Amino acid sequence: MRMRTALLTGVALLGSVVPMLAHHSIAAEFDTSKPLTVKGTVSKVEWLNPHIWFYVDVKDASGKVTQWQCEGGAPNSLTRSGWTKNSMKQGDEITVDGDMAKDGKNTLHARTVKFADGKTVFAGNNSDPQ
Repeated sequence: MRMRTALLTGVALLGSVVPMLAHHSIAAEFDTSKPLTVKGTVSKVEWLNPHIWFYVDVKDASGKVTQWQCEGGAPNSLTRSGWTKNSMKQGDEITVDGDMAKDGKNTLHARTVKFADGKTVFAGNNSDPQ
């Protein structure tokens, strides 16, 4: 019985460490000196810890579609800012203001999201520099 309790306690402690390891500094992955705005159609939303991710299909002047992946804040933080899991849905037209990824990929750290109805919401983390 003692061995089982110790094993379960160890697994629980290990499980609590994993989310902390997944968290990162915005400055580690994104260049805050390179702001960018993308406008397009939401193709997917992942409402998961430690940060939400949403994907935006952006058309250029010739009609070519490029997908951008956008990292938002933690679901709990966004909920306190007025978001719900259904605030953004596939097919929504949005404009995202954020910072480019340092690796040059089509990845953006989202700061704000503006919806087609004109509503703008804060999309980042509470620790984001303003």
